[in-house]
Amino acid sequence: MGTKFETARGTVYPWQTDHVGHMNVQFYIARFDEASWQLLANFGLNGSYLRDHRRGMGALEQHTYYRRELLPGALIRVTSEVEEVKPKVVRFTHRMYDVETGEEVASTTITAAHMDTEARRAVPFPEEIAARLAAAV
Repeated sequence: MGTKFETARGTVYPWQTDHVGHMNVQFYIARFDEASWQLLANFGLNGSYLRDHRRGMGALEQHTYYRRELLPGALIRVTSEVEEVKPKVVRFTHRMYDVETGEEVASTTITAAHMDTEARRAVPFPEEIAARLAAAV
């Protein structure tokens, strides 16, 4: 297993629930998206780098598993880890936990490409970023 990073904490609010009273799936995905940017920033893939180098990250594939519903008032945390790094692609997993019980309630594994935003194609990670990502696997 790779290095684990805490990448999100939050609370489930009533307005985030669906018609059956559970946190709606769009809010799980939103939390995982925020966690992705927090995780990637640890390796230098932050907003400044992306803007300054005309780079972006594009999701290629995502698999999400829901293990237990979250209700309003639940406190959550997300941990993330890099699982695989290729020259242009990284795969990582986020795990969401109920803070009160410690139970894993959802997880998602994302495969994302390092993109040249002008050419609209995948490009290799810079050497120093690739090295940091590989060290975390």
